[in-house]
Amino acid sequence: MSNNRFSSASYADTKPHYNILDGLRGAAALMVVWYHVFEGYAFAEGTNGVEGGGLINVFNHGYMAVDFFFMLSGFVISYAYDDRWNQMSMGDFFKRRLVRLHPMIVMGAIIGLTTFLLGGGVKWDGSVTPMSGVALAFFLTCLFIPAWPGAMHEVRGNGEMFPLNGPSWSLFFEYIGNICYALFIRKLSTKSLSWLVAVLGVVYIWFSVGNVSGYESIGVGWTVGDSVNIFGGFLRMMFPFSLGMLLARNFKPVRVRGIFWLAIVLLFALFSVPFFPSVGGICVNGIFEMCCIMLIFPVIVWLGASGVTTDKASTGVCKFLGDLSYPLYIVHYPVMYLFYAWLIKNQLYTVADTWQVVLLVFAVNITLAVVALKLYDEPVRRWLAAKLRIGVKK
Repeated sequence: MSNNRFSSASYADTKPHYNILDGLRGAAALMVVWYHVFEGYAFAEGTNGVEGGGLINVFNHGYMAVDFFFMLSGFVISYAYDDRWNQMSMGDFFKRRLVRLHPMIVMGAIIGLTTFLLGGGVKWDGSVTPMSGVALAFFLTCLFIPAWPGAMHEVRGNGEMFPLNGPSWSLFFEYIGNICYALFIRKLSTKSLSWLVAVLGVVYIWFSVGNVSGYESIGVGWTVGDSVNIFGGFLRMMFPFSLGMLLARNFKPVRVRGIFWLAIVLLFALFSVPFFPSVGGICVNGIFEMCCIMLIFPVIVWLGASGVTTDKASTGVCKFLGDLSYPLYIVHYPVMYLFYAWLIKNQLYTVADTWQVVLLVFAVNITLAVVALKLYDEPVRRWLAAKLRIGVKK
């Protein structure tokens, strides 16, 4: 192959995947959907003035799946690219990451636009959003340009960075993490990277345990409406992302039998722990978050990377969940907007009242994700990879 030509097949990574990490990423994406179901109950209660409304009382810490995703990303990016920079330009790297991530961002915007219009095209306060604002929101979401509160294209009126598809905020910071990796983090020695992780960890503890956000949780980054969310979102991405890189650089397998299922049970249990109230000005919930993100998540990632699937069935499950994870994360929330509107209209606040609809929500989201993956994402990525000649130069 000549130096200026790349096979379309070169899009695929030549290194073997960590099957169990792929599976855990998919399982965590399903947990995000489950968390957002309970977020809907809390939101519906709060909207209708029910005492205690607005608090998520079940699966309270599901938002930490995002922090787990950031750590997985740092681990996998370091593993996949650290030793390729003598064969790959920075332009190649950015093209590969754009091809991997951006097609589904556009699809998320399309689905978000569709569900917004199906929901009547109104803000949360019931006012009608001008179509010019909706069109601008769609255009800027496709370009991945965030909305600021009060802007014409902030069409839902609740301050979301990407009002057509709220969880896209984490991909915004994921992009920043990829840029930081390419520009300087990859160049750090392992010792320097350790110092970076240590400094970020101290700031992370101060931010969370000190309740700098005022949320009594690390659940920040979803809006550009204030400096706390902008700084907090960057910090929330950068610490676990850098820690994931450090894990990859020092990785040596430690086998634990059945780690895939053990890790899923552990993540579900951690996300289900009750919300801790602050005591004497100390954010106890922040202490729990730090224990999970700084101690438990790294162990899960390390052991998950150490594990191997031993049969076709487990390999197939992990591959399916891994393939599903990103599309599911991107497409699910527009459907949740419709679910939330239905909850508010019917004043229903529990799984017992709505379990049939919850099953439908999961079925629709998984189906949307699979269809988007097979009929859109994979073909578009193959086409873009061929057009952009993406690969590692020989």
